[in-house]
Amino acid sequence: MSLQVVGAGFGRTGTHSLREALGVLGLGPCYHMVEVIQDPERKVPQWVAASEGKPDWDAIFEGYVSTVDWPSAAYWKSIHAHFPEAKVILSSRSAESWYDSFSETIAWLMATPETLPPHLGPWLKMGSDLIANTTFGGRPTDRAHAIAVFNAYEAEVKASVPADRLLVFRAADGWDPLCRFLGKPVPDVPYPRTNTKDDFVARFKQGA
Repeated sequence: MSLQVVGAGFGRTGTHSLREALGVLGLGPCYHMVEVIQDPERKVPQWVAASEGKPDWDAIFEGYVSTVDWPSAAYWKSIHAHFPEAKVILSSRSAESWYDSFSETIAWLMATPETLPPHLGPWLKMGSDLIANTTFGGRPTDRAHAIAVFNAYEAEVKASVPADRLLVFRAADGWDPLCRFLGKPVPDVPYPRTNTKDDFVARFKQGA
């Protein structure tokens, strides 16, 4: 099975809702950071290998039809090169609102490792290395810097993918552009809204 959709958007751009939406459209299972949280013993080493330049995309995405969110978003270009027939979705929102959400969720979590149960320690280290250090150069709490990284990253994605293979998507856009891009009928259910800031914080305070 090959991936049909590669999500390039950063975490906190509606990726969890997009994961649910892709499932409704028959494009699941969809890989998301929650997959790694649920099986860190097996999946963290796969992403550590990817960070060392030795990814096995076929093994990582075995059984999946789509992928969104970190960690895969950090490697979207390599993943898309491996699955060239896949369409690319750049989930997006305003840079300022993204940072406000990121700082109160993912950045908060990286700064408070005691929040997590011990078995998620390797997952947090992998995520911190990927997000805080590699993506944001060790400055995830520097608002201006993080927003500049976000904007430059989105511009690079847009410049790298042919227009007919890329959808820049905001959750507020709802089903219509997503279904049109993917060639799917519009479902008779509301577009998902999941993993709000409060949901995120509550889940990790309960041990994920």
